[in-house]
Amino acid sequence: MGVRKRVGASVRGSAPEVEPYDFFRPAALSRDQSRMLELVYETFARQWGTQLTAKVRVVSRVTLAGTTLQTYDEYVDRLPETSAMVLLALEGVPARGVLQFPPTAVLGWISRMLGGSGRVAPRERAFTQIEQALVRRFAEDALEDLRYSMGPLLPLSASVESFHYNPQFAQAAATTDLMVVASFDIEVGDRTTSATLALPADALLPQVGVVEPQQTRVEGEANLRAHLAAAPVEVAVSFDPTPVNPRAVLGLAEGDVIRLVHPQHRPLTLTVAGQPVARAAVGANGNRLACVIVESQEAS
Repeated sequence: MGVRKRVGASVRGSAPEVEPYDFFRPAALSRDQSRMLELVYETFARQWGTQLTAKVRVVSRVTLAGTTLQTYDEYVDRLPETSAMVLLALEGVPARGVLQFPPTAVLGWISRMLGGSGRVAPRERAFTQIEQALVRRFAEDALEDLRYSMGPLLPLSASVESFHYNPQFAQAAATTDLMVVASFDIEVGDRTTSATLALPADALLPQVGVVEPQQTRVEGEANLRAHLAAAPVEVAVSFDPTPVNPRAVLGLAEGDVIRLVHPQHRPLTLTVAGQPVARAAVGANGNRLACVIVESQEAS
């Protein structure tokens, strides 16, 4: 993990504006992309909440919690061990989309649909065939809301493909495939649960622009130098090493004197991260010790 400077920030002058940068996952959503997707998913959340209210016959609300760009492996690792996953097939895209939610939450919605009060929390289990049919209908209606909300951002036809209960075995995409993951909080009656919608980045990002602004080689080198120059390093001054046998070390006691081989007139060695870079004489700056560089040398 490192840092990167935003494109267009000044290399010199005040401290550069930086943001986290993961070298294992260099792709990231820009602010404009994030805002565009947030507007779309907020519309979808409102539509989905209205649909749930009509189906479960209790006031329901869906709110967007956030939108991120993750690899499929990262997405799956953050899901519960048991989770209801509806795989969505997108025309012309090898990877599958995923609509994910806790199985107990869905069973509670189905109970309300069939006349239950929803007061008793159902136990976690696989769906029956009837329940699968109802969940498929849930997912298909959610897809209709998604198509309406996204409009031209999702030009591909999507359909419900299959169900899975173990995220590790779902295999919706390759581990390194990028997914646009939207997280939602779903409030049905007095119970709130979370859900996620993961769509392949290849299906969405072409409509919202490139993933990351491109830099020229010169800009990249300048930004790299700026960050390296601002990175904190450990600086130390030291005497020349003095060989001492183990017997003398084990026998050390308070008040013992060790004679150093470093001559009194020779400057100390200044090191950066353990590498010698200069010679320095000991001095003072106010009430603190300091060193004065008397000779520079290239680190080996």
